[in-house]
Amino acid sequence: MTDPPAHQPAHQHDEVLRLTDVVKTFPGVRALDGVQLEVRAGEVHCLLGQNGAGKSTLIKVLAGVHAPDSGEIRWQGEPVSFGNPQAAMKAGIATIYQELDLVDGLSVAENMYLGHEPNAGGFVARRSMRRGAAAILERLGHPEIPAAREVGKLPAAAKQIVSMGRALSREARLLIMDEPSAVLAHDEVENLFRIVRGLTAQGIAVIYISHRLDEIREIGDRVTVLKDGRTTAANLDAKTTPNRELVSRMTGRTIEYVFPERPAARTFTEAPILRVENLTLPGRFADVSLDVHGGEIVGITGLVGSGRSEVLESIYGARRPTTGTVEMLGKKVRRGDVGAAVRAGIGMAPEERKSQALLLGEPIYRNVTLAGFARFAKGGFTDAGRERTVAEDITRSLDLRPADVRRPVRTLSGGNQQKVVVGRWLLGGTRLLLLDEPTRGVDVGARAELYQVIRRLADEGVGVLLVSSEVPEVLGLADRVLVMREGRLVHEAPAGELDEDTVLDLVMAGSLLDGADLSSNTPEGTAA
Repeated sequence: MTDPPAHQPAHQHDEVLRLTDVVKTFPGVRALDGVQLEVRAGEVHCLLGQNGAGKSTLIKVLAGVHAPDSGEIRWQGEPVSFGNPQAAMKAGIATIYQELDLVDGLSVAENMYLGHEPNAGGFVARRSMRRGAAAILERLGHPEIPAAREVGKLPAAAKQIVSMGRALSREARLLIMDEPSAVLAHDEVENLFRIVRGLTAQGIAVIYISHRLDEIREIGDRVTVLKDGRTTAANLDAKTTPNRELVSRMTGRTIEYVFPERPAARTFTEAPILRVENLTLPGRFADVSLDVHGGEIVGITGLVGSGRSEVLESIYGARRPTTGTVEMLGKKVRRGDVGAAVRAGIGMAPEERKSQALLLGEPIYRNVTLAGFARFAKGGFTDAGRERTVAEDITRSLDLRPADVRRPVRTLSGGNQQKVVVGRWLLGGTRLLLLDEPTRGVDVGARAELYQVIRRLADEGVGVLLVSSEVPEVLGLADRVLVMREGRLVHEAPAGELDEDTVLDLVMAGSLLDGADLSSNTPEGTAA
């Protein structure tokens, strides 16, 4: 490959970017598996796919963060290899990530020209820099944003304008936007679209990543769909391709899911062990109400950022909601108090088990007994022998491998580490188990074992509330499914009455394809 060419003006509708058979592999994961993509000047090319489809890896390859293992990238007709983000930016490719990488303590102008400041006589030409920033803000239709204002004092919408201005300061010919509307209100999204249309009218190409099908329909020209690191559809018409086709292109998995047999649908005669009423955490979720019965597995699905993990963390006391109640076995649990939740019989296995749930350097038995450590202490000392004996009983019931509880927990596979976290709560007599992404980073065989463990706990009367990004996992494991979108519960149904296409349409479009209104927070009836 040659060095990246300097960016040159492209004519409207000329091809500016082409990816052919691009592959990127990380240890144990083939994140991109022969991706194809073609982008033209002056178009908004939408990139669509479920969580884990490879979108983030793809844009990092284009941004020079990752180097592809194989395949070809052609930029303005020439094969290129971006060794770092600076090379990609110099070539004319700018990326605006969902988490904006602005420096809050610097001014608008300083952020726009960071890394390529105009200078005179070896000094930064600040007046020239502010004039340039003001001209760019005028071009973007936002002259009211002061070039000298500290970025940290700006609202989210204005910060996004600054990020776009930084791209224009480098005369970018391709702008990659990752979920740009995620933090914007409706009127701010309309303004964003106006700016994007203005940029494409100048011949700038835009790759627009969003889970919102209505946005893709409104702003997009063409759509490419990724699934499991592969391109499953390329260059679809964004305006005319039916939602059903877009959703179907994203469904299915290369991974085989093996679920335990689900018990026949049953009516619970006893009161729920968990009852959540009108729980609200501003900026995360609002008016969430749900319940879980003993022996029931309830799954929550939704996009990253929909508020699903925050709901679990709030029930567990790791976050403090402003309003609403959590009742466990008929008694209110104090909000924002993990100790109160644990005493009430609630346990949690968080998504980031290595950093949030495990002492990696400690032996397995110490990790298992962590939640009930006081019972093994006497006279200022701990009874390590008794700890090991109890931990061996727990880990034997979970079929932990290897079985030696004296091994450091860091030496276990992801699936066996997750068994240790679950085992900790079995020791504590937990009545409700909260599971956030229980099989993240777990291989196929260990997944099936974890599914069996979770189902067995439910059969023994433990209530389970789980969150998963993988729709097949929720549908195959849960008895009942709750769907979240943008901080609200929009649908509830028995798992057996839902399919993957319907759930994906609910989490992305917020309504059933037959037009049913799911805009309220009240869970609706059965999906069609």
